[in-house]
Amino acid sequence: MSLFVKICGINDEEAGLAAASSGADAVGFVFADSPRQISPRRAIAISGELPPGILRVAVFRRPDPIEIDAVLEEFTPDVVQADAHSLAGMEGFPTFPVFRDGEETIPDGGRFLYEGPASGVGQIVDLARAAGVARLGEMILAGGLRPDNVGRVIATVRPFGVDVSSGVETAPGVKDPSLIRSFVAAARTAEERLVNA
Repeated sequence: MSLFVKICGINDEEAGLAAASSGADAVGFVFADSPRQISPRRAIAISGELPPGILRVAVFRRPDPIEIDAVLEEFTPDVVQADAHSLAGMEGFPTFPVFRDGEETIPDGGRFLYEGPASGVGQIVDLARAAGVARLGEMILAGGLRPDNVGRVIATVRPFGVDVSSGVETAPGVKDPSLIRSFVAAARTAEERLVNA
């Protein structure tokens, strides 16, 4: 199965198109308080520029149901991503539950995101622990990934997918299309090495 690659924190058309043209599988629109925060209206506008087939993920951080509902009234994503305990009541809607390094709660199969204690700050997880968590389901690894380290991390952890945000920015919330392309290329190269090993 092909490595899943998600570029998170997309907040302008140029970055979204760079993600799509480089072969990313998904883009994340952040609706939580963050330098990458976006309005539902902007997410709709950017989504309209993206080709079919790329997943549009609505990203929250420990939201209450009202926050999710307010976004979904305007913007219809393909997937909702939020801390696992915040997704009660989302049954029937595709979700990426987030589990964090150091928490006692662990995934029970399915597709999920695994990252450090805080989102969007470039904090890498314990890779040995992550390698174990990767065996529990389709783990998308996030936190501290960059074009220059994603290959090594993929080789060590062997996740289902990888997710990057701050690692492809020149400043908080400012995506660099060239870094996006470099990240996706490095991830695909690492995937190819694993397949051919």
